[in-house]
Amino acid sequence: MKQKLDIIKIGGDLLDKPETLLSVLKMFSENKNLKILVHGGGKSATKWSEKLGLKPKLIDGKRITNAENLEIVVMIYAGLINKSVVAQLQSLQCNAVGLSGADLNSIRANKKSNPDIDFGFVGEIESIHISNLNVLLLSNFCPVFSAITHNGKGQLLNTNADSIAAQLSIAFSFTYEVRLLFCFEKSGVLFNSQDENSVIPILQKQNYLALKEQGIIKDGMLPKLENGFLALQNGVREVCIGKPEIINGNTNLFSKLSL
Repeated sequence: MKQKLDIIKIGGDLLDKPETLLSVLKMFSENKNLKILVHGGGKSATKWSEKLGLKPKLIDGKRITNAENLEIVVMIYAGLINKSVVAQLQSLQCNAVGLSGADLNSIRANKKSNPDIDFGFVGEIESIHISNLNVLLLSNFCPVFSAITHNGKGQLLNTNADSIAAQLSIAFSFTYEVRLLFCFEKSGVLFNSQDENSVIPILQKQNYLALKEQGIIKDGMLPKLENGFLALQNGVREVCIGKPEIINGNTNLFSKLSL
């Protein structure tokens, strides 16, 4: 029987409000399974970009990253946010270690290729190397990943945190029974973005594609769902989206993906 591993991605307002973040990390630290945390940080990067006079640009929830913006993203994601999260987890007796994809050569990526859009220094994941990460897990360390990868040639790349969480989940699914959780400020995938009670409890891929076509599901939700369905198709046992209470099963209101 495979051991359980939870890969939990947090983002959105959860990272921007100190009291909320501490509450989320407390839930995470109380989770008894082996676990990996993946965090984004888009709002903080946007805030700092604007402070420095750089206007951020996003397409379908994905950030365009030129050389100047890359410096900011690395400083905020892999520096300020990552180390703040690790420090708070340590205060909760969770022995965390902060990582980017460059650390331990764990996540390699290439520059995203698109015939119509130049995403700049945005990474598209090429490979995941889990042997060293597995050593950390089995030694009771908790990896905490920022949304930064590398190309193996010295170049750092800004990479969607939802993609990182999904690809880690897929890589570990050969060894573990993996549950992938996308945690943010909403109760799940909403049929009506203005109504918290309009959660779609079971979202099948066919229904997702129809709702995407109708414009009901859009923007930042798209990378979560695209990566969530990809994970399910490649061996991940369960994918759920909702508020952080789903980490320890303390809510019945969330969305579960189904093929």
